[in-house]
Amino acid sequence: MIKGKTLTPLLLAGIFILMLGLSFAAVPLYDLFCRVTGFGGTTQVSKEAPKIVLDKVVSVRFDTNVNNLDWNFKAKSNVIDVKVGQVNKIEFEVENLGNETTHGVASFNVSPASFGKYYSKLGCFCFEKQELKAGEKATYVMTFYLDPDLVNDPTTKNLQDVTMSYTFFSTDYYKQS
Repeated sequence: MIKGKTLTPLLLAGIFILMLGLSFAAVPLYDLFCRVTGFGGTTQVSKEAPKIVLDKVVSVRFDTNVNNLDWNFKAKSNVIDVKVGQVNKIEFEVENLGNETTHGVASFNVSPASFGKYYSKLGCFCFEKQELKAGEKATYVMTFYLDPDLVNDPTTKNLQDVTMSYTFFSTDYYKQS
């Protein structure tokens, strides 16, 4: 028979191992949750366009920012009107204004956040490390559509405009010495 003095350390060790396992699983589980639900404005990644295009038009605004990089970053069009379900492309111009090669990664969010699960990317430069040499210019393209299911959701069916906000962050701390 196991006595209380032996059971308590075993129970505490089991709780410790469980908590350690949950801490490692938290990030991938949270990422999966956000991708499935669109929580926090997380957009979707799609492999194919929808089969239907609706007459509903939504204005998509593009906000661009740079953090800790000497880059100029802007969308070629600040606002585009898109039909729900139609595939669209938007080009972004980036220029390294500095005197040395630098690296950046773009992240984004969508506002209002409830719209994230209906904003589907078919192709994007987001979350990929980009390198620009001193004075170099580049054009990055994002291909996307608005999921037709947005007209069935009471929180999004009346939206007429959304904002996609992109920020390029420096990744120079990844440089090899």
